[in-house]
Amino acid sequence: MENEIDMNALGESIVKVLKTIFDPEIPVDIYELGLIYDVFVNENREVKILMTLTSPNCPVAETLPMEVKEKVSSINMVKDVELELTFDPPWNKDLMSEEAKLELGML
Repeated sequence: MENEIDMNALGESIVKVLKTIFDPEIPVDIYELGLIYDVFVNENREVKILMTLTSPNCPVAETLPMEVKEKVSSINMVKDVELELTFDPPWNKDLMSEEAKLELGML
């Protein structure tokens, strides 16, 4: 049971870190923007993140995934981080949270 609580806490820590990373062109964090498609954590505390960018030509295509990997790797409980970048499905504004849409005046 204790291990399960650790996994929940770890998941929350990962989301908290993801919410500190911003797309430089849009004043909203990448989690609320819907750029994070999935986060998997196994019992060995290895994390796999499936994410996208607002476009394949995004100016931060090189740096943003590295920032995500580095920041999530810095969490004490995380043993390893694998990051997969995908453009399937392509990102669109519908993936944004209500909070992000409100922040950008889209509601």
